[in-house]
Amino acid sequence: MCRFTLYLGPSIRLSTLLVEPAHSLIHQSFRALERDEPLNGDGFGVGWYAPRLTQEPAVFHSISPAWNNRNLRSIARAVASPCILAHVRAATAGSDVHQANCHPFRHRRHLLMHNGSIGGYPRLRRRLLADLSDEAFNVVHGDTDSEHMFGIFVDELLKHGDPTSDAFDSPGGARRLAEHLAVTLARVLAVVKADGDGAPSALNVAVSDGVHAAVSRFTSHPSALPDSLYTLQDHIYPTTSQEFAGRKSEEHGAAVVVSSERLTDHPGWRAVPPNHIVAFARGETPRMYPLTPEGRLAD
Repeated sequence: MCRFTLYLGPSIRLSTLLVEPAHSLIHQSFRALERDEPLNGDGFGVGWYAPRLTQEPAVFHSISPAWNNRNLRSIARAVASPCILAHVRAATAGSDVHQANCHPFRHRRHLLMHNGSIGGYPRLRRRLLADLSDEAFNVVHGDTDSEHMFGIFVDELLKHGDPTSDAFDSPGGARRLAEHLAVTLARVLAVVKADGDGAPSALNVAVSDGVHAAVSRFTSHPSALPDSLYTLQDHIYPTTSQEFAGRKSEEHGAAVVVSSERLTDHPGWRAVPPNHIVAFARGETPRMYPLTPEGRLAD
């Protein structure tokens, strides 16, 4: 299993999430509290958006442990963004440790990262790719179940037109992103079910286009709870406009953080209900959408 954190709101330094909190993502890379194995040292990745420059995000991946990477700490102090996705990896048994397998995965303006596993994945790899368009198939460069799921997510986006054509302030964008994520989960679970083995899947998945975000907390296990996932909506992090008083802020609204584990002891953290998607746009209050056992939106 892995740990991840997503931020959407006024611009903050990457270090605000990755380094400074008492239980920062770097801390979770060597001492996770809510999984049996505390180490997540099989590489890491950070994706962030610079909307004044481009719609497409930047990514930084490394196979070194996050706790021991000087470049990560240096970049985190000097880079700020209104949308950040960060991930520390614990490789699934049999999965290689190399950069192509590090999250988040990127295609055009979308990022995806995953905590969990697809049940029976080694037997299903070919079937997960079988129905993809050429463009979606070609986004898969590594051998993880997570990136194969990303290929399905991209395929769903392409079915509904050019994924870059929607305006960033398009109304209903968070709900549409939640729908695409839910259909992705359903397609994955349908392949697992057709295999007949019945191995459960753990699908905590975060996706974003830089302005909207959707994150699932889901398992197909009939009696176990999904992996932990929390949200926080508040003005608890200093924004770059607050740090530099001479710079007028162009960004408004409260920040939202979604994280595998709580980064701080702030009382505002709330657990995402099991088998739900939380979705929101920048400056909006998150909404919860229940999922069926098949991974589809229930309403």
